Amino acid sequence: MTVSTPPAPPFRDSRLPFAKRIDDLLSRLTLEEKISFLHQFAPAVERLGVGAFRTGQEALHGVAWMGPATVFPQAVGLGATWNPELVRRVGDAVSKEVRAMRARDERIGLNVWAPTVNLLRHPLWGRNEEGYAEDPRLTSAIATAYTRGLRGEHPTYWRTAPVLKHWLAHNNETGRDVTSSSVRPRVLHEYDLRAFRDTVEAGAVAGVMPAYNLVNGRPNHVSPYLREQLRAWTEEDLLVCSDAGAPSNLVDSEHYFDTHEEATAASLTAGVDSFTDHGTDGSKIVARITGAYERGLLAEADIDAAVRRQLSVRFRLGEFDPHHDPYAGTGEFDTPAHRALAREAAEQAVVLLRNDGVLPLAGDARIAVVGLLADECKLDWYSGTLIHRSTPLEGLYERFGADRVEFAEGVDRVLLRTAAGTFLKVPPAPKAGDEVRGAEGALDPALLAGRSDLPPLTTDPAGTEFALVDWGEDVLTLRAPDGRYLSVAEDGFLRASADRPGGWVVQETFRLEPHGDGHLLRHLGTGRHVRVAADGVKVADEDPEVFHVVVTERGEEAVTRAATGADVVVVVAGNDPHINGRETQDRTTLRLPGQQERLLRAARAANPRTVLALVSAYPYAIEPGRLSAVLWTAHGGQAAGTALARVLAGDVSPAGRLPQTWYADDADLPDLLDYDVIGSRQTYLYFEGTPLFPFGHGLSYASFAYADPAVRVEGDSVRVSFTVTNTGEVTADEVSQLYSRAVDPSVTRPRRELLAHRRVTLAPGARTALSFEVPLSAFAFWDVARGGWRREPGPYELLVGASSEDVRLRTTVTLDGERATPRPVPRDGLAAVDFDEQSGTEIVDRTKVSGDAVTPAAGGTAHLLYRACDFGAGVTGVRVEVAGRGTVEVSLADGPPLATLTLGTPTPGPYAYTTLDAPFGAEGVHDLRLRLRGPLRLALVGFSG
Repeated sequence: MTVSTPPAPPFRDSRLPFAKRIDDLLSRLTLEEKISFLHQFAPAVERLGVGAFRTGQEALHGVAWMGPATVFPQAVGLGATWNPELVRRVGDAVSKEVRAMRARDERIGLNVWAPTVNLLRHPLWGRNEEGYAEDPRLTSAIATAYTRGLRGEHPTYWRTAPVLKHWLAHNNETGRDVTSSSVRPRVLHEYDLRAFRDTVEAGAVAGVMPAYNLVNGRPNHVSPYLREQLRAWTEEDLLVCSDAGAPSNLVDSEHYFDTHEEATAASLTAGVDSFTDHGTDGSKIVARITGAYERGLLAEADIDAAVRRQLSVRFRLGEFDPHHDPYAGTGEFDTPAHRALAREAAEQAVVLLRNDGVLPLAGDARIAVVGLLADECKLDWYSGTLIHRSTPLEGLYERFGADRVEFAEGVDRVLLRTAAGTFLKVPPAPKAGDEVRGAEGALDPALLAGRSDLPPLTTDPAGTEFALVDWGEDVLTLRAPDGRYLSVAEDGFLRASADRPGGWVVQETFRLEPHGDGHLLRHLGTGRHVRVAADGVKVADEDPEVFHVVVTERGEEAVTRAATGADVVVVVAGNDPHINGRETQDRTTLRLPGQQERLLRAARAANPRTVLALVSAYPYAIEPGRLSAVLWTAHGGQAAGTALARVLAGDVSPAGRLPQTWYADDADLPDLLDYDVIGSRQTYLYFEGTPLFPFGHGLSYASFAYADPAVRVEGDSVRVSFTVTNTGEVTADEVSQLYSRAVDPSVTRPRRELLAHRRVTLAPGARTALSFEVPLSAFAFWDVARGGWRREPGPYELLVGASSEDVRLRTTVTLDGERATPRPVPRDGLAAVDFDEQSGTEIVDRTKVSGDAVTPAAGGTAHLLYRACDFGAGVTGVRVEVAGRGTVEVSLADGPPLATLTLGTPTPGPYAYTTLDAPFGAEGVHDLRLRLRGPLRLALVGFSG
């Protein structure tokens, strides 16, 4: 007897289009199974042979959190390369490592949460390291390249499925889950949406992740822009994955909804497809969605839409076509090519900010290498575990020889004396053969971190000399002589048990607090003070120990000794990515930490030939004038030290460019929560002061000449061409940048705006012709009077050069367009948010579902200006739609109020709008001014008669 095999269901038929296969699979799933798919960890459906699936694999600059992997430069460093093709190759390498790692560990996910395209609007943002640039076009160019590399080159199947972070207008960690970014329409469309839109439209994006914050009073996880903007940009099914814990925040911290069923339903209908909440436990999300469905807050069609978008990604990843997926079982891991690419990326990310001729270093130079980061290869929260490691000191030893390089870290070395006259002491490290030893018997600090079975600190008449580093804001670390950091485990005891500061809650940071004639030592991870007890040194809520800090050597003294006899001093300064500026914590100042400033001053005083190499995740305000040279690089991953040494030696001519403005002083910065880049003149686009170093800045060991500018309009684009010649003596890269400026705009426009750029390599004397084709749409702005894009006719200056301020060529092109006309005053109401200028306002949600309203910030007084409003033959009345309590004064131009509308009795809620009317006479074209007082929301202003 022949046993026939039943045919495979249509969703397994690779000959069918994905859409039909998804329809078939969706029809076979029960409602309960579909709901279970909506949690980050979707369970298997064994009866259909469908495996488990999880969204989310961190891959910002390499595979993160899953053990050893190739570590590339931080994202801001990749942005500093200004080289999309290089970044595409990095993305390609990362996606291959994801596949290779998944082949041996199914916990590795193929839905990668990267890149971050939040714009680097404010340099004090704690997550500055995660973004590419302050400019939306540069950001989208780099992000598009990275996503193309992550996706792979196959037209049907994707190697990985990248999700962009974090939608939308997210640049503060302070109160990030409860603060609202007030984003006016022009800033929304011209700035914050643009980086996302250009990247999505390029076609290599699988989805986005909403941010924790609110925008215009409404949490991003219920943002109408997901539907109105994001999903209108592409025909692809985009997967929206919530940020971790954000669905619960809608009720727990934001109090935007009363119940989790309401919140989850609102998120799902707004467009969230996968809920990252409660770790691997999907039961709570399943219960909330089930409850929302049973209460009628959700229809099965809403659930189907989200599951469909999830399945679309899974099909594209080849999950249901293992025999046709070209990436199945493939991948490359820690290959020579990946190691070489990591070094190339680190080299291209180095930015030379200043150079009086001391660089490149002479081959026979005697070099003093000093500073707290000189022998460090720092990792950040989204780094993988290093397989290879290169510090600046190691790179210079390798390049120049250990006999020509002298090292002084510059830490303060201290003893901590107790009130009893004894000193804190670190017990001996574990002996050989203990389980904390690595494979070759060497102490493995990574295995020690957080261990509570190691002996805690004790006290002793001799004690242990610690390396004390003050990272600024009185945050310090204490390191034992063998390199282990003091840390606190769950049992509260202090141990020298960590190879580096790190973790979601850093347990290796302390603060010395003056107390009498000594200091209390506070552990910042727990908030408790250190006390000496009979069973060891621990943190506790009572009986803190008063310590006396005995300094055995100042860091400046060691720096001075090393610098005095050297031909040149290289001071390596910067930040630790886990301290004072990281996820959950913004910086408070642009200044270098005081201890590092003292080391820099000591080096300069001892030797005028001092080079400052900043290795950091963000800009600093420094005084470069007294330094022979200044370089900056983001933390460069596994090849950071080798790359920096090769640039210092001249093996590589630096060609990195600043991806954001470096400001000279904290006073140049707006408030961190002021997202109106136009009104407060933020970023190089609008900043009217003098930057320390401008956007796009970066020097070279070569020189370049620009010539032969030409511009012509061709159909729907402007073609700009010119030539660049290497007039120097070494082969080098140049980053040519094209900017535009509206010469006579009717509204505030950028001082200059990046249109295009290209990084080229030129040998000495070589010349190349560059040409950029810029769409005419690039010259448009968002016209609030019409609620759409408009290109003004008139002259536009085109600026070509080596930075936003280093302009080598100028030419002007006259474009046609639509002239400004008076704003029609619609009888059904002018949206309050469509103002031309404002002061003292905050934009809030008109309803929980959609729309905006305007309110005075902090309940004070707000001013709104609407230019050139056309009242026609005349109006006789004004009406406003308001909620809350307060007054609206209406006037023309700078005249006195012609109408005052007062809402004396508060409305029953923030969304309970009422209409107020008053006589108001106007005819013809006038500027309209409104003054708002008190805690009221203004949604509309209309006219009658």
